[in-house]
Amino acid sequence: MGTSNYPSVVTLPKINKPYPSILCFLSSRFPAITRDAWEKRIGEGKVHDDRMLPITPDTEYVPQMRIFYFREVNDEPHIPFAEEILHRDDQILVACKPHFLPVTPGGRYVDECLLNRLRITTGIPDLAPLHRIDRETAGIVLFSVNKETRGRYGELFMNGRVEKSYLAISANLPVDGKTSWTIEDRIVRGEPWFRMQSVAGETNARSTIRLVDVKDGKGCFVLRPITGKTHQLRVHMSGIGCGILNDRYYPQLQPESADNFETPLQLVAKSVQFRDPLSGRLREYVSGRELLW
Repeated sequence: MGTSNYPSVVTLPKINKPYPSILCFLSSRFPAITRDAWEKRIGEGKVHDDRMLPITPDTEYVPQMRIFYFREVNDEPHIPFAEEILHRDDQILVACKPHFLPVTPGGRYVDECLLNRLRITTGIPDLAPLHRIDRETAGIVLFSVNKETRGRYGELFMNGRVEKSYLAISANLPVDGKTSWTIEDRIVRGEPWFRMQSVAGETNARSTIRLVDVKDGKGCFVLRPITGKTHQLRVHMSGIGCGILNDRYYPQLQPESADNFETPLQLVAKSVQFRDPLSGRLREYVSGRELLW
């Protein structure tokens, strides 16, 4: 069994009384983990509060209290592709993630994630991602090295002051001959829960899309997300009739199967550009990863 070297954390939400037990909350919040498994972890002292005191069956539910636990998985898959460090200084680290590797622990993945690999490679235990990209997507991810300045760099992403550019390949070309789009819609969770969908309502997702090359019946697109909703670019590409090549979620959900390392999602986070909040200078980082088409 693989066990994470670093704890994950969940914050107890503000809810109406009567409060559930912490065991009931964890079982409901993480349905993939059985109640018996949580009971065993608590009994073995593997679940703690924010003072690092063990949670017990008698620990009361306190809204906004943070619960720390260590992820455990059986038969963790190995991702046979390497990440690359593009830049490192006293404030940030810029890495290029391969397809299939998650950024942080989750689901079946504990050791096999970009964060864990980089902590081992760099020896920096406090390394923390400033943003995320999908497990299926390759490309650039920024990490904070310095706790003291982490908030300054995190604000860049929260306030939309980072320009991000992606490349995508689609086996479909626009039927109306268009070559550029500005997409503004509302994206929410769909069915199953891990798929997203565009619905009517207040806009919360914005992207620009541009067709830049055509070869052998396929199109190469430059995508620029203005917001950062989960699966936003995949949903928007599907919405214009140009679903991304090898996408198993959009436009149609494919049957569950093991990863096929020969057919990665043809989407890469190609570049990021931002004004450094400390020095004021313009920074830009570009991935050298190429797509297959």
